[in-house]
Amino acid sequence: MLLAAYFVVATLQPDWLGRVGTVTHSTGVSLIEAPPAPAGTAPPGSFRQAAQRASAAVVSINTSKAANPNSNDPWFRFFFGERGGAPQAGLGSGVIISAEGYILTNNHVVEGADEIEVVLNDSRSTRAKVIGTDPETDLAILRITLDRLPVITLGSSDSLQVGDQVLAIGNPFGVGQTVTSGIVSALGRNQLGINTFENFIQTDAAINPGNSGGALVDVNGQLMGINTAIYSRSGGSMGIGFAIPVSTAKLVLEGIVKEGVVRRGWIGVEPADLSPELMETFGVKARRGVLITGVLQNGPAAQAGIRPGDVIMEVAGSQIGNVSELLTSVAALRPGQPTPFRLQRRDDAVELNVTPGLRPKPQMPR
Repeated sequence: MLLAAYFVVATLQPDWLGRVGTVTHSTGVSLIEAPPAPAGTAPPGSFRQAAQRASAAVVSINTSKAANPNSNDPWFRFFFGERGGAPQAGLGSGVIISAEGYILTNNHVVEGADEIEVVLNDSRSTRAKVIGTDPETDLAILRITLDRLPVITLGSSDSLQVGDQVLAIGNPFGVGQTVTSGIVSALGRNQLGINTFENFIQTDAAINPGNSGGALVDVNGQLMGINTAIYSRSGGSMGIGFAIPVSTAKLVLEGIVKEGVVRRGWIGVEPADLSPELMETFGVKARRGVLITGVLQNGPAAQAGIRPGDVIMEVAGSQIGNVSELLTSVAALRPGQPTPFRLQRRDDAVELNVTPGLRPKPQMPR
């Protein structure tokens, strides 16, 4: 009797058993349909929840730059053509990081813009004001004045490991908000010639033009980085994208919001990565660290006793392996606050306290 009952239920009401059933529609065509999944249930391996948590706080940024006032000048047209005087438009993305309306994006997204429009994922739009920029990290802080703003949760980019799954969220090519997935391909990428301070997260999540300034999030929807650049021969994604870690972005945000500028440390040295030729020239016996080939007279390093030929091995307890790491570590120091440095001077280990100065502003090319 139990077998007969099971047969009847399986034939007439298969969804009672959670099984796929055959349904005959009004057209007379019999289709096999699965029972609907419970509301709010994501399929195994889905990134639905992470995307939903983060997407609302990712915005599109439209910029415009007015036509050059000299566009009617015959000489201007001779050198720049008709297009030189046309208004210019730009497209990028950004991330709302506070209920007060602060937005993180890339400096190159808003650089030189006369007007900036921010479009939220719920279709609201408003003008944005530039609070401050930091060209050396290619970050900018905008602010908008709207109520009920969605805010992303900041994660810990220092905890990322190669192989971790991540999502890239932005507005590529202006098609609308798009979510792509991938993994962390590498960490600490530098010497790419993109920014002065480089410590990029590399990912194979698809990043395309228009994604700049958008969010790189983990599987919990927490912000890990700001998508910034891609390596491409075609202009589109080739599986090599770069994001600025949120740890860097928080330092820039704090400096700009509190003081209007980012204050970085500076010690006045000429550093070089260790090489057999330089090691022989300076009589260096250290096997790791950064060689100091020159010291600015009366600069912070000179006043602390650092000499040419010294090898800086640690700054504030952090090991130094190359010039990029030294630059980043020194820049993170608070100007005017003595900091311990550990050096190798030929056969001797030397420990000094260096009081960094304020890093000079980068000179704009003429």
